[in-house]
Amino acid sequence: MKAQILATTAAAALLAGCSTTMSDTAMASTNSTAVADADIPEGTGYFASDSTLPFHAPDFSAISEDDYIPAFNQGMAIQTAEVEAIVNNPAAPTFDNTIVALEKSGRMLDRVGNVFFALTGSNTTDRLTEIETEISPKLTAHYDSITLNPALFQRVKAVYDNRAAMAMTVEDAKLLENTFDGMVHAGALLTDAQREQVKSINSQLSTLTTDFSQRARNAMADQPVIFDTRAELAGLSEGDITAAANLATEKGYDGKFAIALQNTTQQPLLPAMENRAAREKLFNASYHRADGTTDIDTRMLIAQIAELRAQKAALFGEPDWASYAMWDRMAETPKTALDFMGQMVPALAATQRREAAMLNAAIAADGGDYTVKPWDWYRYANKIKAEQYDLDEDAVMEYFQIDKVLEDGVFYMANQLYGLNFERRTDLPVYHPDVSVYTVFDRDGSELGLFYFDPYQRPSKRGGAWMSNFVEQSDLWGTKPVIYNVLNIPKAPEGEPQLVSFDWVNTAFHEFGHALHGFFADQKYESLSGTATARDFVEYPSQVHEMWATWPSVLSNYAKHYKTGETIPAEMIEKIEAASKFNQGYDFGETVEAALLDMKWSALTPQQAAALDTPEKVDAFERRSLQELGLEIDLVPPRYRSTYFNHIFSGPTGYSAGYYSYLWTEMLDRDSRKWFRENGGLTRENGDHYRDTVLSRGGTMDYFQMFQNFAGRQPDVTPMLEARGLVPGNEAADSEVADDGPATVGDAGNAGTGTVQ
Repeated sequence: MKAQILATTAAAALLAGCSTTMSDTAMASTNSTAVADADIPEGTGYFASDSTLPFHAPDFSAISEDDYIPAFNQGMAIQTAEVEAIVNNPAAPTFDNTIVALEKSGRMLDRVGNVFFALTGSNTTDRLTEIETEISPKLTAHYDSITLNPALFQRVKAVYDNRAAMAMTVEDAKLLENTFDGMVHAGALLTDAQREQVKSINSQLSTLTTDFSQRARNAMADQPVIFDTRAELAGLSEGDITAAANLATEKGYDGKFAIALQNTTQQPLLPAMENRAAREKLFNASYHRADGTTDIDTRMLIAQIAELRAQKAALFGEPDWASYAMWDRMAETPKTALDFMGQMVPALAATQRREAAMLNAAIAADGGDYTVKPWDWYRYANKIKAEQYDLDEDAVMEYFQIDKVLEDGVFYMANQLYGLNFERRTDLPVYHPDVSVYTVFDRDGSELGLFYFDPYQRPSKRGGAWMSNFVEQSDLWGTKPVIYNVLNIPKAPEGEPQLVSFDWVNTAFHEFGHALHGFFADQKYESLSGTATARDFVEYPSQVHEMWATWPSVLSNYAKHYKTGETIPAEMIEKIEAASKFNQGYDFGETVEAALLDMKWSALTPQQAAALDTPEKVDAFERRSLQELGLEIDLVPPRYRSTYFNHIFSGPTGYSAGYYSYLWTEMLDRDSRKWFRENGGLTRENGDHYRDTVLSRGGTMDYFQMFQNFAGRQPDVTPMLEARGLVPGNEAADSEVADDGPATVGDAGNAGTGTVQ
């Protein structure tokens, strides 16, 4: 998903959205010169101006690590001067000389941040980590100096109070509203003393959350699980065993085997491992990472972050961090999100117990004298799938090569639905040899933007999958989007085909759904452009695009056996669809648990958070919080434990009090899939309608209204519960029925929450 520069600081996110457009042209013509004539310093070095490459794409061959600190410092100094010019403008505040001027500020800072934070996520180095540690609190202080500037707020407020007399476009009005509301949310209406407290808290949060992010990444990337013998890895493919041997050698364990952890609690190699003790060892290494079992421990960082967030919320008169953080969400209040999730818990708990009983029966039938544990769950769930649904996961992978998934699957879908075309190019520098670049052409043949694809796992990359921009679309600047997708597919050994699981296929379609949201942006202002939407809306368009992964005409175009070229048999996809509702006790349960755990952390008062003053108390709070959910937490742990829950503790805000978004947007997604099926499926007419009503609207309008404009109704949770198998449903309605052939192929979807990181 989109990782804004400002993700390093809560106030920074506001800054990107802190622009509003005025339309009082008579006032604008007389008041804009003061800013233009102000003494604004000029930047030097690579980031001082737009890149000269196509679409202003970053020239990675011209950027060195030594460029970042000077560029950050210059960028902050320039924006400070730009803001001072706005504040000191002797003319009366107008939309143009205040709101638009603020929107225009910080261009150099944006350029350096877009590149720098892309690299710290996808290809970091020790030096970049040092720079991140140094610069994050400085950025926080810088953005606070803008969002908490009383004189600037008075000008913004003057424009806002006069809005009824101004002739504004819808986008202008939204920008003005976001700027005013954002500054109020940042603390503009607090007393001087309270604003100073907010600045102090923001600075501390920036340091602590950066520290958390780096420790969590190190706990994953730098602490592989070491196995002494090949026998412990029985069941893994030769390629996996070779990779484990190579990693062990790389880490200094010659003759042994090492398995790198991935970001979620469950690990992808567990189902294939025959040795139960080895499975337990791998699972426990994942589950206990960063909890003091090794030399990395994030527990007290978590407690400090939770306490500071609660203190900040209290300064605004809010009972807890969740109430403060959800101010601009589609759900609006913690109660709405909790009630939404709560209605799923009874059926989910029953499903967990029912599926655990099935797994225990399978273990007994296999001669086991134990009951299922988390490290056994997927092994025996896959066995049941193989037996009941005759589904061989390894055989399925043989039809999915990542290059064909992207070019013949994802791109083909985008062509059929939206009329897009793609052209591979090798003339642009990239930040890693694994990255590929494509020019994207719109339905009328014009150039729409650039797409960068970075698919493979490596130690320099944080876990998960995401989308973001090097360059944002903006009519104000005349810029088109330069977008990247990052995945974490384990790379095949040299010379072997790059096969991927169907989960990674879904993720590829999902992340490109985010990319389409960015490519179809059609906004004047960058801060409202593309994926600049609420946390509990931004995952919705991406999840919808997962449905096309198994649409017959799309599937037959890319799912080819890597040896024979044979198209994947329809019956195999039908088996995937049939099996997709099994194992929801775990697949869905781990996500619901993580979302509810997030809300527990976000519901603490300052006093409650302060009481978590030892690592043991942090453990106890997490345990108690999970037990209160009423789910089978010892069998199904949360997708992320608190100690490595990057979504909510990495960055001052991030997905804190927002991990429920994956579930909320799945509701929108499943109801939208229903609309597509009922209206003919994969057609240009449907694609153009979805583009016009949702994908091109950015953050310019009410989200419920946006959905209403698309579907002609308000969202319904029933299709989601049916797709998850939690309530009885219409089986035919759960299938993606094509209009371009006789076959009916089911939706294999993990509904986003199982594959989106």
